[in-house]
Amino acid sequence: MKKILGKGHHSLRVKMTVCLLVLLGISILGCWILSLTMMESYFVRSERKNLTNVYKMIDEELEKKGSVNTLYLEGIAAKNNIKIIIARSSQSLTGISLDTIYSSTGQDGKTYMRMFSQLQELQGNLILGNQTRTGEEVSERGYSISQRTDTKLRSTSIDLVGLLGDTYYIAIGSSVEGLQTAAGIAVRFLAYAALAVTVLASFVMFWYTKRFTRPIEEMSEIAERMTNLDFNARVINLPNDEIGQLGKSMNQLSGQLEETISELKSANIELQKDIDKKIQIDEMRKEFLSHVSHELKTPIALIQGYAEGLVDEIADDPESRAFYCEVIIDEAKKMNQMVQKLMTLNQIEFGQNQLDIKRFDLTELLRNMIEANQIRFNQKQVTVEFSQVESVYAWGDEFMIEDVINNYISNAFNHVFENGKVKIWMELRNKYVRVWVYNEGELIPEEEQEKIWIKFYKVDKARTREYGGSGVGLSIVAAIMESHGCQYGVKNYPGGPAFYFDLEL
Repeated sequence: MKKILGKGHHSLRVKMTVCLLVLLGISILGCWILSLTMMESYFVRSERKNLTNVYKMIDEELEKKGSVNTLYLEGIAAKNNIKIIIARSSQSLTGISLDTIYSSTGQDGKTYMRMFSQLQELQGNLILGNQTRTGEEVSERGYSISQRTDTKLRSTSIDLVGLLGDTYYIAIGSSVEGLQTAAGIAVRFLAYAALAVTVLASFVMFWYTKRFTRPIEEMSEIAERMTNLDFNARVINLPNDEIGQLGKSMNQLSGQLEETISELKSANIELQKDIDKKIQIDEMRKEFLSHVSHELKTPIALIQGYAEGLVDEIADDPESRAFYCEVIIDEAKKMNQMVQKLMTLNQIEFGQNQLDIKRFDLTELLRNMIEANQIRFNQKQVTVEFSQVESVYAWGDEFMIEDVINNYISNAFNHVFENGKVKIWMELRNKYVRVWVYNEGELIPEEEQEKIWIKFYKVDKARTREYGGSGVGLSIVAAIMESHGCQYGVKNYPGGPAFYFDLEL
């Protein structure tokens, strides 16, 4: 693109200038050839017409004034560069003669003699009635024009002879050699003028073509930037013509390409997200199957072992059989609870559980949940503190928030020290309320605090196994709070960890 619009012999600007100069040169050359071939004949035709006009002017002047005005004739002869002779017919003893009353060339010389002899010839033909071409034209229109060549003088002239009224004869002559000289001068002047015009036009054209090439050069730069995916550039200098329309189209194309590429990038990002999400889902599925298999392996082995013991009648006494059955029932119950939690978590994560957001009394919900778990706390001799009395209303899905509170309370119960303390309180934060569930127990290491929300992750696997934990409860909390768009987390306090979640007031 740059090579086409750049400097040098490939430049569009130079090409336009050269093309215009060639056209100008052809036009000037054609005019010069026509001048060489037709200038002289054009001058002759013009001179014949000029002689006719001079004759008519003198005839009109003589008719008005009744006499010949010498100064008037001198002016006409000098102005038109012609020779004028006026003669009058007179009667004498020897017959009819012709007397010169005005001659712009004097009354001697070869030019005078030639023109005077033409008048005498005209007079004689008119008196004798000779049927000549000159006589017929004079009789018809008052004058006759002819072109004569003098072989002795080697000159050619255009002569007009005619009558002025009934008394005067007139002869007007113009030299063809003078016309030829004037034509030659005109042709040479035209050649010099054409050369000067060509030189001047070359500079003017080279400068003027910049008006046409500047928008094209600008569009070339814009197109090159567009190839580099830079669509912010726009053509600014837009003339009101086809080139300007092309520039406007380029600007529209640049904007549309920018918008299209932006959409493609957004679509590509979304596609990449979908691919990453699919990969993540596949990894989660594999991880889920691995964890479920691991979690179910122990209770299934226990159920299988104790069931085989009952079949083989290893336990003879009723107490042993009852113990075997209790183990089987307990392990089956744990498996059922884990399956229920996994189903709940799966529904929340995949958006199958629609939120039923309502305004409810959070204080009352906490009090009911504490009372429901009070027997368990009493069995472990754990003290539960909750001092909130006034009602605090919050927005959320009450049943899901109940599940969050239940998981936090169960987690506190499972990890609190024997004869320890569990404390629950609320903290108002502008438009939100934060619920804290604290238990005296082992602190959660900071590097583990982000991992405890992952399915099946257990900080203390031995202790979790003691109370039959599956590592799914906190994952359910995370899924529920993320579906609500609210924060959740854990923080270590002196003496134990405290879990929290937020709700909009």
